[in-house]
Amino acid sequence: MLKKIPNILTIGRIIIVPFFVIAFYLPGFYGDIIALVLFIIASFTDFLDGMLARMMEQESKLGELLDPIADKIIVATALILLVMNGAIKNFEVIAAIIILTREILISGLREFLAKGRIKLPVSNLAKLKTVLQMVSIGLLLSGETGNKIINFQDYNAQTIGIILLWLSAFLTLYTGYEYVRKGIDHAISEDNKN
Repeated sequence: MLKKIPNILTIGRIIIVPFFVIAFYLPGFYGDIIALVLFIIASFTDFLDGMLARMMEQESKLGELLDPIADKIIVATALILLVMNGAIKNFEVIAAIIILTREILISGLREFLAKGRIKLPVSNLAKLKTVLQMVSIGLLLSGETGNKIINFQDYNAQTIGIILLWLSAFLTLYTGYEYVRKGIDHAISEDNKN
């Protein structure tokens, strides 16, 4: 089971997390770049493992279990670190809380629906939300190095990162509502059967 390439990628994404945390605390240019590169690798393997699992017909229960866990660990870790260092501050923290809350809520909902053997497919809007979320976190992780590279008048990497973070938070609310509505409808229909 562990020899399947998609599962190896997923496990690798979990293994990256402690190195990502260490890199985040490295000062200056190298800290910015190494943390950003590790986050990009983790984000890319998230896309790659699912695609390969489908293409190679190597979808597994282990992958189904570990993939969402790996996603949530890297996103939660990055958001917490960005709040701690002040890249996400004041009211911007609300956007991070919305994203983290939705991740926990959807995990619980998937678990509940799995008992009834009901799948919760990922919508295209949810995929867009994930892309915006990863890009926003990546921009915020780029720090001052990113600001030197991306700097258009009033918009630098950090400003664009915060704008995209809010946009992904709004999409998070919308897609989260859709998932919760489906879960509640299922729960009510199950209760009505009894």
